[in-house]
Amino acid sequence: MLKNIKLTIAIIVLLIALQAFTSHTYTNTYNLNTIIIDPGHGGKDPGAPCWNNACTEAKITLAISLKLGKEIEKLLPNVKIYYTRKDDSYPTLYYRADFANEKKGDLFISIHCNSRDVSYRQVADGTKTVTYYEGKGRKRKKLTKQVTTYRREKINSTVKGMETYIWIPSKTEQKTDAIAAAENAEIFKDPEYKTKYGGGVDINSAEFIAKAKLRTKKYFLRSNLLATLIQEEGANAGRNDRNVQQRGVGIWVLQATAMPSVLVETGYISTPEEERYLNSTNGQEEMAILIAKAVKKYNDDLNKNTSGNQPIFKENTTLLIEDRIKQITWNDAV
Repeated sequence: MLKNIKLTIAIIVLLIALQAFTSHTYTNTYNLNTIIIDPGHGGKDPGAPCWNNACTEAKITLAISLKLGKEIEKLLPNVKIYYTRKDDSYPTLYYRADFANEKKGDLFISIHCNSRDVSYRQVADGTKTVTYYEGKGRKRKKLTKQVTTYRREKINSTVKGMETYIWIPSKTEQKTDAIAAAENAEIFKDPEYKTKYGGGVDINSAEFIAKAKLRTKKYFLRSNLLATLIQEEGANAGRNDRNVQQRGVGIWVLQATAMPSVLVETGYISTPEEERYLNSTNGQEEMAILIAKAVKKYNDDLNKNTSGNQPIFKENTTLLIEDRIKQITWNDAV
């Protein structure tokens, strides 16, 4: 009987201690104060062309970004919103990250559109009369015949949906990663890119990635949380969910921003259906609303974190980093 009483007391003490530890784990106060919205491309860099060449990625990303800022202001009126561009200009990728860091952003959201290479096929579209000759000398005859004519036609792409990128250092990714290459393309047109983008170090080099890894670990959990919420809101709105994507070969604006950062590929403008959606006012507003809802949920979850309630991401989250499992606590990501 006495043993049972002692055991019960011990369990109660243990539970109280665990509760105290959990509360201590979530003591960091955190509210969103500043959000940086980055409309991808712009100016001399139009990004991917739309299916019918009537618009560009830069035009669509700007429209969605400006609407996103307004929607966030409705849901989080005390948050300051800064844009890396508000017109058809081209801020360098270096400037975008530097701007975000100078403004001491709590979140960095880069808006982009995805695209696939256009394929073509030959399609019969009629006939024409052609002249030809047979025989030699006096027996040579002029003849005609009907031949099929063809036209070059685009093959309708069917890929659609949104995906959200976060960055994490990894030795397993190939340096020729297509997404990273596309989004970083303008960097390499700058003759001084090695000086500006990485202090003389190749941004895809092991040295630069090792340095960036320390900062990325700090913000990984929060970036992953926001990216997951964005994809969930997209699925709730009927968008095809292409999941959260991690890249070990960096997209510059995700590597160089000292804050939780995501890059949202809102859809495939190389697909006619997606192009119509993203180039429409309704489509752009829907994208802005669903991303803003995710930001609101992200902020709410951080407030749960500070009040001792259980956040969406537990304090011990298993992450795959450099091909091995590490345990990272929520406070590690603060």
